[in-house]
Amino acid sequence: MTVIDALVDVMEASFDPHYREAWTRRQVEDSLVLSATFVMLVGADGSIEPEPAGAAGFILARQAADEVELLLIAVRPEHRGKGLGRVLLEELVIAARKRGAVQVFLEMRDNNPAERLYRSAGFDRIGRRKDYYRTVTGHPLDAITFGRPV
Repeated sequence: MTVIDALVDVMEASFDPHYREAWTRRQVEDSLVLSATFVMLVGADGSIEPEPAGAAGFILARQAADEVELLLIAVRPEHRGKGLGRVLLEELVIAARKRGAVQVFLEMRDNNPAERLYRSAGFDRIGRRKDYYRTVTGHPLDAITFGRPV
């Protein structure tokens, strides 16, 4: 299993298709062609960079100048509530600092339950994009932007 296989596998298990948050394999492949894009895997035991077949979650991020943007974060449903999302966010901040970033950003749909995790990890709301996302049924959802210094 490759890293891309692991990302797609975790994504398919983790994201509700109703919200259309999962990326296609092609989108993941295309993003990883760019040198500024990076991925971090977490194992069920909280270890970072396990073998891809052992991935319980991941982060996909990219750097632009002195900012890192969290593009995707996912933890398999059967491994949620074990602190793996927190481990991934902490590792992302460490990686951002090592890369010379001063800020980490992320965007999520309004009413996403992951907001609690982001807030507890030091992220603050810094913006809103009205009707940015659409569900499968066409219902509009606002995008909420969060940021935190590294």
